[in-house]
Amino acid sequence: MAKAFFDVFPGLKLDGKLKSLFEQTQIERVTATKQKDFVRIYLSSERLIQKDDIFTVEGEIKKQLFAGCNITIKIHEKYRLSSQYNPEKLMEIYRDSILLELQEYSHLLYSMFKNAELSFPEEGRLNLRIEDTVLARTKSDELTRILEKVFFERCGLPVNVFVEYREARTGRFKEEDDIFIARRVAEIAARYTGNKGYENGGEMPAPRQEMQAGQSGNAEGGAQKQAVDPAYEAYLAGAAKEAAKAESGQKPKDGGAPFEGGTVRPGAALEGKKFMGKKSGGFGRGKGKFKGDGDFFKSAKRSDNPDVIYGRDFDDEAMSIEDIVGEIGEVAIRGKILNLDKREIKNERTILIFDVTDFSDTMTIKMFAKNEQVEEICEGIKPGVFVKIKGITMIDKFDGELTIGSIVGVKKISDFTHGRMDHSVRKRVELHCHTKMSDMDGVSEAKDIVKRAYQWGHPAIAITDHGVVQSFPDANHLIDDLWKTEKGKRKDAGDPNPDKNDFFKVIYGVEAYLVDDLKEIVTDGKGQPLEGSYVVFDIETTGFSPIKNRIIEIGAVKVINGEITDRFSSFVNPQVPIPFEIEKLTSINDEMVMDAPVIEKVLPEFLSFCEGTVLVAHNASFDISFIRENAQRQQLPFDFTYVDTVGIARVLLPHQAKHTLDAVSKTLGISLENHHRAVDDAEATAQIFVKFTDMLLKDGKDTLEKVNALGDSNPDIVKRLPTYHAIILAKNNTGRVNLYKLISESHLTYYAKRPRIPKSLLLAHREGLILGSACEAGELYRALLDDRSDADIARIVNFYDYLEIQPTGNNKFMINEEKIRNINSIEDIQDVNKRIVALGEQYNKPVVATCDVHFLDPGDEVYRRIIMAGKGFKDSDEQAPLYLRTTEEMLEEFQYLGSDKAEEVVITNTNLIADQIETISPVRPDKCPPVIADSDKTLTEICYNKAHEMYGEKLPPIVEQRLEKELNSIIKNGFAVMYIIAQKLVWKSVEDGYLVGSRGSVGSSFVANMAGITEVNALSPHYYCMKCHYNDFDSPDVKAYTGKAGCDMPDKYCPVCGEPLKKDGFDIPFETFLGFKGDKEPDIDLNFSGEYQSKAHKYTEVIFGAGQTFRAGTIATLADKTAFGYVKNYFEERGIHKRTSEIDRIASGCTGVRRSTGQHPGGIVVLPLGQDINSFTPVQHPANDMTTDTITTHFDYHSIDHNLLKLDILGHDDPTMIRMLQDLTGIDPTKIPLDDPQVMSLFQNTNALGVTPEEIDGCPLGALGIPEFGTEFAMQMLLDTHPTSFSDLVRIAGLAHGTDVWLGNAQTLIKEGKATISTAICTRDDIMLYLIEMGVESSLAFTIMESVRKGKGLKPEMEEAMLAANVPDWYIWSCKKIKYMFPKAHAAAYVMMAWRIAYCKVNYPLAYYAAFFSIRASAFSYELMCQGQKHLESMMADYKRRADTLSKKEQDAARDMKVVQEMYARGFEFVPIDIFSAQSRSFQVVGDKIMPSLSSIDGLGEKAADAIVEAAKDGPFLSKDDFRQRTKVSKTVVDLMDTLNLLGNLPESNQISLFDFAI
Repeated sequence: MAKAFFDVFPGLKLDGKLKSLFEQTQIERVTATKQKDFVRIYLSSERLIQKDDIFTVEGEIKKQLFAGCNITIKIHEKYRLSSQYNPEKLMEIYRDSILLELQEYSHLLYSMFKNAELSFPEEGRLNLRIEDTVLARTKSDELTRILEKVFFERCGLPVNVFVEYREARTGRFKEEDDIFIARRVAEIAARYTGNKGYENGGEMPAPRQEMQAGQSGNAEGGAQKQAVDPAYEAYLAGAAKEAAKAESGQKPKDGGAPFEGGTVRPGAALEGKKFMGKKSGGFGRGKGKFKGDGDFFKSAKRSDNPDVIYGRDFDDEAMSIEDIVGEIGEVAIRGKILNLDKREIKNERTILIFDVTDFSDTMTIKMFAKNEQVEEICEGIKPGVFVKIKGITMIDKFDGELTIGSIVGVKKISDFTHGRMDHSVRKRVELHCHTKMSDMDGVSEAKDIVKRAYQWGHPAIAITDHGVVQSFPDANHLIDDLWKTEKGKRKDAGDPNPDKNDFFKVIYGVEAYLVDDLKEIVTDGKGQPLEGSYVVFDIETTGFSPIKNRIIEIGAVKVINGEITDRFSSFVNPQVPIPFEIEKLTSINDEMVMDAPVIEKVLPEFLSFCEGTVLVAHNASFDISFIRENAQRQQLPFDFTYVDTVGIARVLLPHQAKHTLDAVSKTLGISLENHHRAVDDAEATAQIFVKFTDMLLKDGKDTLEKVNALGDSNPDIVKRLPTYHAIILAKNNTGRVNLYKLISESHLTYYAKRPRIPKSLLLAHREGLILGSACEAGELYRALLDDRSDADIARIVNFYDYLEIQPTGNNKFMINEEKIRNINSIEDIQDVNKRIVALGEQYNKPVVATCDVHFLDPGDEVYRRIIMAGKGFKDSDEQAPLYLRTTEEMLEEFQYLGSDKAEEVVITNTNLIADQIETISPVRPDKCPPVIADSDKTLTEICYNKAHEMYGEKLPPIVEQRLEKELNSIIKNGFAVMYIIAQKLVWKSVEDGYLVGSRGSVGSSFVANMAGITEVNALSPHYYCMKCHYNDFDSPDVKAYTGKAGCDMPDKYCPVCGEPLKKDGFDIPFETFLGFKGDKEPDIDLNFSGEYQSKAHKYTEVIFGAGQTFRAGTIATLADKTAFGYVKNYFEERGIHKRTSEIDRIASGCTGVRRSTGQHPGGIVVLPLGQDINSFTPVQHPANDMTTDTITTHFDYHSIDHNLLKLDILGHDDPTMIRMLQDLTGIDPTKIPLDDPQVMSLFQNTNALGVTPEEIDGCPLGALGIPEFGTEFAMQMLLDTHPTSFSDLVRIAGLAHGTDVWLGNAQTLIKEGKATISTAICTRDDIMLYLIEMGVESSLAFTIMESVRKGKGLKPEMEEAMLAANVPDWYIWSCKKIKYMFPKAHAAAYVMMAWRIAYCKVNYPLAYYAAFFSIRASAFSYELMCQGQKHLESMMADYKRRADTLSKKEQDAARDMKVVQEMYARGFEFVPIDIFSAQSRSFQVVGDKIMPSLSSIDGLGEKAADAIVEAAKDGPFLSKDDFRQRTKVSKTVVDLMDTLNLLGNLPESNQISLFDFAI
């Protein structure tokens, strides 16, 4: 007796579709062999089930119910099909299943049936016409028997199969086959001669991204190898090889994947060179070498072989790194060195640590060498070099990783990897390419893609990232470099004026998310009024294609003047079986329609019912397409106006997420009981239309024309419409600007999950653009998959300038997609491409073949795989071959189109498109500073007014000369406007009560000081009198302070009037700022108070006008640590162990992929009046946040800082803290003396604080909590350098902010006595001034300073000039080590701010501590720090014990505790928080104590603290419940506050208890 399928297999879990399908089936019986290794399941069903579903269920039964058993599951199906089936219909529906089954059974039978011509000349007869071959004749009977068995025994449809034979194919197709075979033979022959090791069982070398295209190396002792081609075959070959091993029962290696890391394992090269007739490897003579100073030392080499870098020579064959799985003794490996690190250890030895990869895996190697050998070894061991290493495998005790130690030898070998080259005479152009900027999708750098196409000899390449154009500047930089080299070559060859237009070019474009917003609410309107006669209808069909599928039901309702007056309803016999999915959706089955009239009868009746009306439907284009298609077949007239209620719903219900029929019905309160039945859907749609009509009439929309106008494109509608991919290429500069306008609008106006470009917007900016139909996600491809009508296809094709096809592998994923029912094989994908080619011919549109490049080489797919896995894509391991292909590879891919057509789509048409495009630059080359009227005059006037105010009517010569020199440079080079902008911003901030600190080298400009932009006076130290304007720049006492700070000079009184003299000047040359020619681009960075920063940003709009300023955009990319996490998680989730070094290698290919966008913390880009921002860069919201008004540049601001002025208006804590100190003390910070000895003593001892180091945890200085000097690192510098003056502090600040300026450099020189704090290099200015003093030419001294400060070291000619000027060796050594240097002006500005804060620490301690805890103490905790000194010190002791395991928050708390301890030691205390008087964020001075802020309570954020302050204004709290309810603070925080006694005696709740009245 038959049982339901899931009664027999109750524990089997199947996905939605399969579960529904098999719920309809029954099991007749189940049998098994005696050995229980073969189970047969006999299944019966009234529904036809495709064979791939049967195979899937067989697999699931084995996997879920017989896991680990060696058993075969076989389902034998038997179908009881409806009478809608006949043999011809069955063949149409079931042919792919028969092919799949034959493919499993016999490839020959599969091929015969696949290529056969089928016909059904009469009922019960199937004719097969197959090619006449000997094999076909021997196998035809077997094929006939199988087909008859499938038809009759399985499906219950008796049929006789007859075979006819036709001649084997000849003519043009035969010729193409011959050409194809000849090409394959030639490739195999080339491979054989170029890589015999591969044919003899060796392994194919790995393609690598790092390889330059076309590289090929010599194997050791071997001949020159040819490049392997094509690379993707190598990639697949590796996979096939591992698969074969698996099938034969061999266990795969640990890690499972045959080419983990994205590359096929390289094979061993020929090893073993001979030298002078004998094999190398013995010890040579004279193992010692003389160093330059005459010391004798032993060489690291023990061989005469020049290739040996270290140790002895050896001949051992290298093994693959991935095969080294444990401590297996002595091994040899080969690979490429990825990095090198050197660490000096004890006993004058150095450890060299470097990673080596052979692209199957990576290993970290650690070598120990004597210090004197390091330089010799590092000449050979450096990143990029290929080496062979012999040693013993061992587990590294430090990191637990397997490594190779006891190194016997290291020797250089040639590069054993191979790059692909394009050998075609005529080259293709790639028109569809994604980079790392393409939204976590592409994994190749723009410059690498461009360089590869250039090296292959391609004439051009297009960059088309998804929705963005942020990779354009990088591509442009590379093109500039390539052209510079090419231009030089052409000039050398005799071309006086090389033309860039005939050079390789980058085509700039985008793969846009296109939205079709051109569809109208009312189509073919004829001026009808809204009140009139309508037929609201709905249909049910067997599928989505009006061409291939059939109508099965029509339901309609007639509405006249808002009233339902008549109905129409009829089933339609489709004369084909109704698919299971449709039956499940509609509940209509074959039996219900068997006796219904056919469409030829129903449609005329329906059209008669509709006569004289306007048609209405929900998603009308679908329903109308079926009615129109069937009317055309029957040659019935169809000229109706029709209205789409979806379009009306989008307008009238804009905030609704979905506008499906059920969603709209629910919103309007309309019953929809039998959804997806035509008659019920039509009834519901009619009621919706009636309600919509009332709403429209009330709004004055009384005609269909007015209703249609509501559908004109608007952002809300566009954001809800589906998107299609489309390629937009900029043809010329007009097109570039239009492209940027589209990008801007797509991000600012139409962004919803992705940046959308509506067609209406594209049409408005169409000039200069070329439009392509893109990939399978494009509008055309989707329309073809949906079998849209010819009219729809024509409309789509005509919208584009060219059509696009891609390799079948790109779209192979569609075969397994349930939703894509028309693609079931590679042949189906090829057929779609053929249709696109045919459409190109029909509509005279060029068809181009593209790769849709997402990575450069086949092996690079691993990077994309890992990134997509990190984003949560379930199919990430099934990467399509989206790599950049050569012309030959593409021609081979499209051979199925025929040789001529393949060449046309691959070469001819791609070049045709490229030739239409001009050579353009994606960024404007010109400089466009903003214009402020008379800025030069204004600046001059401000400066001279201030100078006269300070120095008198007759200016000292040094002042006048410096002003003239600077103003001349500034005005001549057009920089006056920048100074005026900065002056306006600073003056406005000071006017509002906030000081501004300058950053960078702007303090080198005396004009900036006179204009009030910086407090740093760049003149040499000097005295001046504000009363009588006496000044002293030249006396011996003053000259003694040259190079130092004027404030360090002794106090003096004016010899003329007796007033105290002012001391000023920091002796900073102007050239540091603008260079010796005065034309270096100035960079005026300003530190505004963090509280004031947003106001300063707003003020820029006042200066330049609304819409003329934009925030400087930034691009956030995948960082090293994040990429490492992605890779590590990927392999861990799959149970694969990878060494850290291999994870690092793969992670390096994932870094730099764009994740998001942001904004520079203070950068403002200024657009001159009259300019369009889109001629420079598109714009967008940061991180595409549509809720903010902030607009940033789309390009990273560095890409356009040569065009547009960027202001750095940064937020900083120092000005905020100084403002709070001013408010608390009433002192003017600008009046604080910069020579106070007590303040200076803070940097020497703790005396000024009145405490001893023992009282403050051993801290020997009073610098805790002082900006620039309060960290342990900075305080150690103070102890090492013993500063005695303000000038020393400036130098120390310079050292602290540099990279490799103090540690291992100045610190060493000072300890060795070679330099002091005064003579060591501390700031960049020191270098230039010292070199000029030593006699180095001024402009060269400036150039040396610029090179050193940027970490570029010294060029040989620089070093020669320094030696010629007798510059000491230690000074040159110091310059070479520096990676980055701070400008003196910046250091001086920072120290001035720090000094003022230090002054308050000494003289106004309560104000200082209140300000510090409010602004700088990021981890202050009331619970930890305000419970008294003893509690604090016990917590500090606990933190000390746990020092190595403290979290980041605890580390910050430990830092703040030190300042609190110092406060307690000085005799100051906290007062408990009063919830009614405490401030939310600021600490307060209350008498002689400090009240902490509410936000200092752990777990209480700033917003919650603000809420408590606001709630307290409404009166006392009645209870804890009342407190919690009014403040919205969590119960946990309330309980903590109660524990800390901050809530007093508040009861738990407001409820009065009887016990409250008890006596």
